[in-house]
Amino acid sequence: YFDHTGRADVLTGGVRRIPITTSKGTFTVWTKRVGNNPKLKVLLLHGGPGATHEAFEAFDSYFPGAGIEYYYYDQLGSAYSDQPNEPELWEIPRFVDEVEQVRLALGLTKDNFVLYGQSWGGILAIEYALAHGENLKGLVISNMMSSIPAYNAYAHDVLMPAMDPAALAEIEALEARKEFESPRYMELLIPYYTEHILRMPFADWPDPMMRCFTRLNRSIYVPMQGPSEMGASGKLEKWDRSADLKRITTPTLVIGAQHDTMDPKHMAWMATQFPRGRFLLCPNGGHLALYDDQETYMKGLLAFLKDLDAGKVQAAK
Repeated sequence: YFDHTGRADVLTGGVRRIPITTSKGTFTVWTKRVGNNPKLKVLLLHGGPGATHEAFEAFDSYFPGAGIEYYYYDQLGSAYSDQPNEPELWEIPRFVDEVEQVRLALGLTKDNFVLYGQSWGGILAIEYALAHGENLKGLVISNMMSSIPAYNAYAHDVLMPAMDPAALAEIEALEARKEFESPRYMELLIPYYTEHILRMPFADWPDPMMRCFTRLNRSIYVPMQGPSEMGASGKLEKWDRSADLKRITTPTLVIGAQHDTMDPKHMAWMATQFPRGRFLLCPNGGHLALYDDQETYMKGLLAFLKDLDAGKVQAAK
């Protein structure tokens, strides 16, 4: 599965390690191509920051049958890629530059390049589209709002008041003591996770998601997202591109879910801000609607990609 030769240009079963030039030297990131379609190539940006591509293994049951070529990709610092101990690298502009280097190495162009981002990957996809939109054929923003301040307000005003008051009080007490790594903290969060992240009993969470969560690189996640699971408090805390969405003219699909940690009404609004936007709501889904409302999610995503391929994506109504 891995390329153990040390060479960055060797293709093994679709796997390729791509060299990434940074201010701290050159490192390699892991990619894997599945399928072959000259007109439709989807690059998958995972969440976290610092999670892995493994969350997207659900696409294996849908994309090949639809004739879609897609690329798994672990961003720098994530499990399958190099993990340099260089805190200065964990900045949005550096990640955007990395995506552009990956695009060039894979030969993706405006005639075939669809960028898909889920959660943190959605932030990165929006930033890439603002910096390099001329390279895109299509854009998918999955389960991500265009404003972290708005996300924090939604968590504080809507999600937290709906929680069990005693559990919330204990969570807040643990956070005040900065006991974010406490087993009790994680135990208290399980009902929140199973309500808003992945809506199924924790014991039944799919293996790809468990592997993804287990391999989360907290040395990236905590500085960027922050240690609290009740909102963002790291480098991303003030990120807000709501006013800039109108500059992204690429055909764009926004996917939201009714029970998401992200506000579904905000995500529906986002689709109206993109000049060529479309919105898909997963009524039974949480933050990982690609698993807990999979039929709705995949049907809508595949329809968008089919219409994109046929040049049929119109502006949001």
